[in-house]
Amino acid sequence: MSERMADWTKGEQAIVYQTCGACGHVQYFHRAFCAACGAADPGERRASGNGRVYATSLVCRAATPETKAHVPYNILLVDCAEGFRMMAHGEMNLAIGDVVTASFVPFAEKLVPFFTKRS
Repeated sequence: MSERMADWTKGEQAIVYQTCGACGHVQYFHRAFCAACGAADPGERRASGNGRVYATSLVCRAATPETKAHVPYNILLVDCAEGFRMMAHGEMNLAIGDVVTASFVPFAEKLVPFFTKRS
């Protein structure tokens, strides 16, 4: 198994996804195998951070004491340009279909992807 690329889950300002060399399947979050065909050790690539809002949900109740200071906040499902869907934080005024781009912000003592509307 190859060494993993650093991404936001390791404190880096990057979104990393995987592609299968055997069948071409694109997947996000990291797995040791392809979720479509089962091939071992899919390759990793850095995403552009561009996408389109698939869904949005306003969080008004803190799930943990660490998130209380951030309420209310917006959680999105984003269809990324590379062909995978991910959950992330985003601007409050985003709507389904908006074209967005990612940056990274601190949230509850971690660095997380944060999507804003692209002009």
